[in-house]
Amino acid sequence: MSGDLGAEVVVRAADAALRKHTSLELVLVGDRDELQAHITRIVGEESRLSVVHASEVVAMSESPVDALRKKKDSSMRVAIDLVKEGKAQACVSAGNTGALMATAKYVLKMLPGVDRPAIITELPAKGGSLHMLDLGANTLCTAEHLFQFAVMGSIVTTDITGIEDPRIALLNIGAEDTKGHDTVKEAAAMLNNSALNYVGFIEGSELFSGKADVVVTDGFTGNVALKTMEGTVGLAAHYLKRAFTRNLVTKLQAFLARPVLSSLAVQMDPRNYNGASLVGLNGIVIKSHGSADSHAFLHAIDTAIVEVRNQVPQQIGRLLEQVAA
Repeated sequence: MSGDLGAEVVVRAADAALRKHTSLELVLVGDRDELQAHITRIVGEESRLSVVHASEVVAMSESPVDALRKKKDSSMRVAIDLVKEGKAQACVSAGNTGALMATAKYVLKMLPGVDRPAIITELPAKGGSLHMLDLGANTLCTAEHLFQFAVMGSIVTTDITGIEDPRIALLNIGAEDTKGHDTVKEAAAMLNNSALNYVGFIEGSELFSGKADVVVTDGFTGNVALKTMEGTVGLAAHYLKRAFTRNLVTKLQAFLARPVLSSLAVQMDPRNYNGASLVGLNGIVIKSHGSADSHAFLHAIDTAIVEVRNQVPQQIGRLLEQVAA
């Protein structure tokens, strides 16, 4: 019921997901009357789609603490409760990130061996993509936290991309072993002594170079990096559009380059990477971007389906047990 574009986006994404996945069943959680009106208009009769009523909505600007304490019948809380009760296998939400994280952590609890959940998402890179975490859940992290993030990132990357032994790097201010603060150095030592495929430090300028499949950092740095990437893409698009619309000649050049530009737009479309996983929880919760349209929200649903099929929380739990042993 939250997100920037409202419930209609979720209903349209649900309709597309049901047509794409013939064995999928979806539960839409929120105001029954509003959801049913959208369903009647967009989906029609569909036995694999049901509605669970929730009387409250967590606002995008609402405090996570207030959402957790005061809105126990919010669409967000009811959806996560369904996962806890085993009535759903995953929750997908475009709502308030802080409230989603706090509620999911309170209701689902953490996996044994995980101190804190992290936010991980897929980003485009040379030769494919990379997964990066943490993107905002934990502003301060210990070396142990970064090590746990690496374990969880390795599992998610393998399940999403099929890479059997993903290369893991720590984001740092330099690639040399002497660079960085004590926390990243300690995390590097832990990763070097593990069975994970750790390839060393990576600088911000090399994030998309294809040198790593998983990039690990603290939530403060990761969130700043992610927002910087989004801003840079927007700036590049702005200058490209201005250059191609300057005069008649540049407009003709734009027309001739249209196939290349269209292909590039598809490859760089952030909607095709929507759906960040809240890893470390004893359950599957996917965070969609608040401004996601139906195409982007569909991708978030697809991410949830992959994690359900591959039993990502169970895989993380088993790998952490092996590491601890």
